Amino acid sequence: MMTQSNLSTAVFIKSTYSSGGNNCVEVAAVPGITAFRDSKDITRGHVPMSASAFDVFVENLKADHPD
Repeated sequence: MMTQSNLSTAVFIKSTYSSGGNNCVEVAAVPGITAFRDSKDITRGHVPMSASAFDVFVENLKADHPD
């Protein structure tokens, strides 16, 4: 079951896809859950989702914004 407490000890790292400056996204993963947050304002919380849903989310972002 996915709960916020699963991420209480997770370490958020800056995404390698984040550009410099203030456009940073941080990602954390624990078994079965991936979450992301805005590194500029971590007090706003994070968005948790299943690892498989996060994979679909990222693939859709890539499709909408090809290199």
